[in-house]
Amino acid sequence: MTVAAIGAEDLARLRLLAAPGLAAPVVRSLERTLGRPVEQVGEDPAVPDGPYAYVGATLPEALRGDGLLWFHSVNAGTDALLDAGPWPPGALLTRTVGRMGERIAQYVLAWVLAGCQSVPEFAAQQGRAEWRRIPSELVSGQTAVVHGTGRIGSAVAGLLRACGIRTVGVARTPREAPPGFDATAGRDEPVAARWVVSALPLTGATRGYFGAERFAAMGGAAFINVGRGATVDLVALEAALHAGTVGSAVLDVLPEEPAAPGDLCWRLPRTVVTSHSAGITADEDIVADFAECLRELVAGRVPALAVDPARGY
Repeated sequence: MTVAAIGAEDLARLRLLAAPGLAAPVVRSLERTLGRPVEQVGEDPAVPDGPYAYVGATLPEALRGDGLLWFHSVNAGTDALLDAGPWPPGALLTRTVGRMGERIAQYVLAWVLAGCQSVPEFAAQQGRAEWRRIPSELVSGQTAVVHGTGRIGSAVAGLLRACGIRTVGVARTPREAPPGFDATAGRDEPVAARWVVSALPLTGATRGYFGAERFAAMGGAAFINVGRGATVDLVALEAALHAGTVGSAVLDVLPEEPAAPGDLCWRLPRTVVTSHSAGITADEDIVADFAECLRELVAGRVPALAVDPARGY
C-alpha cells in the first residue's frame, strides 16, 4: 500500500463533508461516529479551509485539491472513481464492502442451485402448462473456479465450499489457498470446473480479461459474473455460448449500465441478466465501514479497506 495513514493532528482537525445524495440517517450516524458535525454539501461544493474528508460515490472536481486527506467511497468498486482523473497525491481512498461479500455469495449460490435444480427449465414449463420430469444435479463434489480471491471472492468460495463444492481461486501468482478456497491456480492454468465465477475488480490488467481464449477453455462450464462488466467481452461470450464452450451465463454486471433494450446482453442464449443487484450497499454498511476505517486511522494504521490508486484495488 503506497498511501500512508493520516496523522493524529490532521485527524483532530479533519472536516467531514458528505455528498448531497447521502441519506439523512447516514449523515447523523457519521456525525456520531466522528464526534463532530458533518457538512452535507451541494453538487458544486466550495473548497473548505483546512484538511477535509469526503464521503460519497463520486469526488467533485473542486475537492481534488491538496486539502483532501481521505475519500470514503460508498461503493465497493472504485474503478469509475479512479477513471475520472488522476487521484490526488497522498489522499487516502477507502471503500465500502460491509456485508456485500455475504450478499454476493448467496446470489452466486442461488444461481448455482437454480441450475442444478433446473429452475429456469421448470419456470419455462410452467408457462407452457407442460408436465415433464427433469433430473436434478448434486453440487457436492463438483468444482467452482473463482477469479478474484479478495473479500468478495473468498466469501463466495466459502459458501460454495460449505455445500461440498471444491473451490479453486485464480490468482496472478499461485500461493497458499486464501480463506474459503481448497486450492489456487494461475490465470492460464487449466482447471476442469462446473462453474466459473468472476469476482474481479476492473483494472488495466482485467479489462477484457474474459475473452475468446479464456471462454474457449471453459469446457462448457456455467459462467457467473459478479465482478465488473468490462472484464467481459460480450461478443466473445456470445460466440462461446453458441459454441457450447460456455454452458450458460448469469451476468449481474455489464460493460454499459443500464443496458438499453437493443443491447447484445438481451440476445445471449442461456443467459440471465440481473440489474447489478447481487450486492447492493446498505446504509448501515457505509457507516460501519467508515467507522472501522476511522478506528484504524486513529490507531495509526492504514485501513484494511484502503485502495491503492496505482493498482486500482
